[in-house]
Amino acid sequence: MMVIAVENAPPRLRGRLSLWLAKVRAGVYVGVFSRRVRERIWSEVLMMIGDGNAVIVWSAPTDSGFAFEAVGENRREPADFDGLTLVRFKPASSSSL
Repeated sequence: MMVIAVENAPPRLRGRLSLWLAKVRAGVYVGVFSRRVRERIWSEVLMMIGDGNAVIVWSAPTDSGFAFEAVGENRREPADFDGLTLVRFKPASSSSL
């Protein structure tokens, strides 16, 4: 299983994702595909995301049971802690305080 969540994505990317995956909420797409197809879909996201951001999560044989990648500007970023991938928050920029 895989989930892709996008923010500020161009309409053509949202339309493309809707062709392959079920849109369960605004910007959240779910599907079950092989690794090869998942990587192909993610490569399309990388090419079309523009100024937006996206994250892909998929089932994997890890301690947490899943793996993920992210692209674009977001306060959340993946961080490896002794082989376990967790999410950490970047500090808020001084301009947003």
